[in-house]
Amino acid sequence: MVRNPLTPEQVEAGRRLGRLLREARADRDLSDVARAAGMSPETLRKIETGRLPSPSFGTIACLSEVLDLPIQDLAAAWRDGPRLEAAS
Repeated sequence: MVRNPLTPEQVEAGRRLGRLLREARADRDLSDVARAAGMSPETLRKIETGRLPSPSFGTIACLSEVLDLPIQDLAAAWRDGPRLEAAS
């Protein structure tokens, strides 16, 4: 299965999501948060910097729980901005 490239709007949505996660993590160690969420520190680093702009729902759900951040807030960070077209 070939995945279509993300649109610029989807990439920007990933950056907004990453910023929110980074702010929620605050001064907590990135490695500690990543391990608690069941992922590698490098994966969390990529999400926070926008280099992985469309993480899986499971990943976002785990981060939401570990960071005590309502998943609705994460969804809103993704949606805020220009209306996104559905990813194909």
